[in-house]
Amino acid sequence: MKKFDYSLNYEELDLRKHPELYTVGRGEQGVLMVEPYKSEILPYWRFKTPEIAKESSKKIYELFLTYKKNNDFIGMDMARKFLQMGYTRARRYTNHKGGRKYSKQDGSVLPYQNDPVKAESAAIFKAQWEIAKQDEHYIQMKKQHREKYESETPD
Repeated sequence: MKKFDYSLNYEELDLRKHPELYTVGRGEQGVLMVEPYKSEILPYWRFKTPEIAKESSKKIYELFLTYKKNNDFIGMDMARKFLQMGYTRARRYTNHKGGRKYSKQDGSVLPYQNDPVKAESAAIFKAQWEIAKQDEHYIQMKKQHREKYESETPD
């Protein structure tokens, strides 16, 4: 599996036109870089309250389904990454007020808290993320993308 390529100029690169340059990577890698998807999905990404998280995760999943209908694997993968990031960021805010995990002064881990509102937001995103990442069409397209564009071939 290839690593996500952070050296590309994502601000000027349209990966819808150049799918061969997209690397799935691990987890959320590239979620705030890959265009035009970042600009299409980011405006809907919110998790402040459970109500906002429900609306946000629903809209992002609708985008996932639109990308699926258009056989746009990169769009599906980016929507999946935004759903995953909704979960991980909401969990961070659940555990650390203000979302900061480490102290600016000495880098130590700040005290944990338990914000039940953010925990509910995280659970909402996690449920939607699980549905997306287990979608059979998504799984098949991911496999095909990796075989076609990410397989390491000897020189």
